[in-house]
Amino acid sequence: VQLVESGGGLVQAGGSLRLSCAASGRFISIGVMGWYRQAPGKQRELVAEVTAGGSTQYADSVKGRFTVSRNNAKNTVDLQMNHLKPEDTAVYFCNVDRVRKSITSGESTYWGQGTQVTVSS
Repeated sequence: VQLVESGGGLVQAGGSLRLSCAASGRFISIGVMGWYRQAPGKQRELVAEVTAGGSTQYADSVKGRFTVSRNNAKNTVDLQMNHLKPEDTAVYFCNVDRVRKSITSGESTYWGQGTQVTVSS
């Protein structure tokens, strides 16, 4: 399974960015798609995720500002980030979890290579 991310960059505080991630390869289902981030010196943390059924979960710090969306037909997940703050600066990683390659296979998780988001004050 390959994940291709796009959309990171530099933006001023209060601005917006949209991250996109496309999953490709051999699989029959993806349970959860989402985004994590890791700032320098900090642990990787969940930003937002969405299940195949459309249920979403957000970190408290981004609620009301970020929106995660998923296209099951295209195996893509997007993260719309509005009202960005300097503390949102981090490398953002796409994650797909509970991926099944066949009916009899177990579930696996995969990570994208990461995309830098920098918010200037």
